[in-house]
Amino acid sequence: MMARMMAFCLNADEHLTFSRGLSDNDEPDIWSHSLDGQTQLWIDVGEPSVDRVKKSTRVAKAVRIYSFNTKSDVWWQKSADEFSQLKANYYRFSWPQIQDLTALIERTMTLSVTISEESAYIAGDAGEFELSWVTLNA
Repeated sequence: MMARMMAFCLNADEHLTFSRGLSDNDEPDIWSHSLDGQTQLWIDVGEPSVDRVKKSTRVAKAVRIYSFNTKSDVWWQKSADEFSQLKANYYRFSWPQIQDLTALIERTMTLSVTISEESAYIAGDAGEFELSWVTLNA
């Protein structure tokens, strides 16, 4: 959840919405559409297959992938050559940082997010945290 929320914050604009991504394999986790219904931005959070990224690049004008778990390095190394052939941008959140970020979760919460280069400062009633990411594009 926190990785999805951070991907949303990093790409925030008036048309960005969460999709049914977790319950619908044909949709990304987050996306935005133009006023005429065309997919402008497709965001997957996790470690999608090369085929899924390829499909998303045919559907959307821009594609961004945010990986975050313990196997992100293996996922990237295994398919980096194929991913670099596709018109998409790839980022990796630190898994330990994402886990630590969950300490800010409360039943009802308000978070403030300040983004600077490749890090974000997140503040809420439960505390403060800094999250960084790495750009993976070859």
